[in-house]
Amino acid sequence: MLAERLEMSSLAESSNPVWARRVSAALILIRVLVGWVFVSEGIQKFLFPAALGVGRFTKIGLPAPQILAPFVGTVEIVCGALLILGVFTRLVALPLVVVISVAIATTKIPMIAKNGIWAMLHEARTDFSMLLGLIFLVIAGGGSLAVDSWRRR
Repeated sequence: MLAERLEMSSLAESSNPVWARRVSAALILIRVLVGWVFVSEGIQKFLFPAALGVGRFTKIGLPAPQILAPFVGTVEIVCGALLILGVFTRLVALPLVVVISVAIATTKIPMIAKNGIWAMLHEARTDFSMLLGLIFLVIAGGGSLAVDSWRRR
């Protein structure tokens, strides 16, 4: 019964043009929010390599940091920009899910033993928000205000 109500409710909402515009506006906000954070972080890996790029990758023990850091920075810039524009939204969100998952596993999870769960959760709030935003975009796509939508028309 509940499933039928939810299905009927979503059908009614999807045929409502006012609702569809609101959903598209919300999707563009999520795309810009998530995309901008990744573009900014990617650029900073090149601007501040000792603190945020190769130096940081070396410090946390990632392999081949002189190759991996610029690669990750480039992925963040390119995929983040494509998210903002809504180009291949679902596809470009996937490598960013990998990037943020590795960041959480290598920088945040080890904090639990050292500083406790609350300190880790405080430090990881942006990482977890970005992960959830990316998962949302993989599920929802870019919306009607995305280049993806215009290409389909």
